[in-house]
Amino acid sequence: MAEPRRPDAGSSRTASARRTEAARGPEQAARTALRSLAGLIDHPPEGVSAVRRSDDGWCVVVDVLEVPRIPDTTSLLASYEVQLDRAGELLEYRRVRRYRRGAADE
Repeated sequence: MAEPRRPDAGSSRTASARRTEAARGPEQAARTALRSLAGLIDHPPEGVSAVRRSDDGWCVVVDVLEVPRIPDTTSLLASYEVQLDRAGELLEYRRVRRYRRGAADE
């Protein structure tokens, strides 16, 4: 009879270390939010427009190209607010704004 496999302690520490490092500072939080959001929606991220520390982690605003158009200045973009916990895990995301690339802020 085969002996049940035990999880390798080293691999779980490595995954934990990656999550901790992913949310250690604003740059890592921004990268983690970009990756997490890109894995959930079918639109390519354009970049990060805001990062702020929240009580339980990070809040990152990611700008996404939703409708590409020609000329590019008429493309539709959206801003998504991505909430990460202290370990860098995605808590929630939501679209907070949709706008034309060539439009000035109101």
